[in-house]
Amino acid sequence: MARVYNFSAGPSMLPESVLNRAAEEMLDYQGSGQSVMEMSHRSKVYEPIIFGAMDLFREILGVPDNYKILFLQGGASTQFAAIPLNFMNGSGKADYILSGQFSTKAWEEARKYGVANAVASSKEDKYTHIPDHDPSMYTPDADYFYICYNNTIYGTRFTDATLPKTGNVPLFADVSSCFLSEPMDVSQYGLIYGGAQKNIAPAGLTVVIVREDLLGKARDITPTMLNYAIMAEKDSMYNTPPCYSIYMCKLVLEWIKSIGGLEAMKLRNEKKAGLLYEYLDKSELFIAPVLPRDRSMMNVVFKTADEELNKKFIAEAAAAGFVNLKGHRIAGGMRASIYNAMPIEGVEKLVQFMEDFEKKNK
Repeated sequence: MARVYNFSAGPSMLPESVLNRAAEEMLDYQGSGQSVMEMSHRSKVYEPIIFGAMDLFREILGVPDNYKILFLQGGASTQFAAIPLNFMNGSGKADYILSGQFSTKAWEEARKYGVANAVASSKEDKYTHIPDHDPSMYTPDADYFYICYNNTIYGTRFTDATLPKTGNVPLFADVSSCFLSEPMDVSQYGLIYGGAQKNIAPAGLTVVIVREDLLGKARDITPTMLNYAIMAEKDSMYNTPPCYSIYMCKLVLEWIKSIGGLEAMKLRNEKKAGLLYEYLDKSELFIAPVLPRDRSMMNVVFKTADEELNKKFIAEAAAAGFVNLKGHRIAGGMRASIYNAMPIEGVEKLVQFMEDFEKKNK
């Protein structure tokens, strides 16, 4: 069986050892005589799966005891509305940095529920960098301050140097495309969340990590299914959760732990990104548009100066086993998403293919 190198932005690759384990347990999970896809979320056999996944998440990411871990449905985009419904209820104001498509969508959604201030934007530069942000523009009594930490479409990310210092205003972050890619100080944030389909599990699961003292402030019109306090009280099982995705999440977390945790994962991801950016920086054919200080470790965007050549590269790469390299329809060009499960050899072979393509197409 030949497997391709899948550079999709999501749903993305999963570790082969995880897929093999899931295949082995597909018909009979640990002697239960049933698949995880079939079992009740209220059953004794399923409880260790969901609570075990929560415990592993807390251990691996270092989540403090005063934070709740929620396993939800609806995708990351559902949180664009859930967040203002749950939290924009003090001053009715929130600050947003517009660093790409998804932070902009979140801002647009929040404007339906209160005063959402766009304190900085890099739209005029086609989101090729994290925008400079002036603390004097921050709203002192904002209910929260919102960022998208890693921008999947445009290949940028915040770093310690560019992260806003918000003082007493809780910082919220969409970390969908960089979740569990490196250590993260959760205590810096009031809330972080992300869709699972990039680094954590198959599509269908969204993980929300929220500080407990922020809960319980949802407005009356908040749908029950979007009320974080209710979901936390019911251990994410107010209704049937995405059971199989949670099971896969647990297997992925076990895999991360087995290779040395997030410190080891960071080294692995830095090596992969370094290989690709090193080549792009010396290439005479491919262009990497993102400001170097803001380059994502997870999503590497690049292009040539010729759209037809871009199409040729994507087609020939796919034929050679490097699939889903086409950039997002908004940004064009190419994008290599090199999430946790992408092996180093996948990036090494991609770079070799790019070098050969460049020689043939100068």
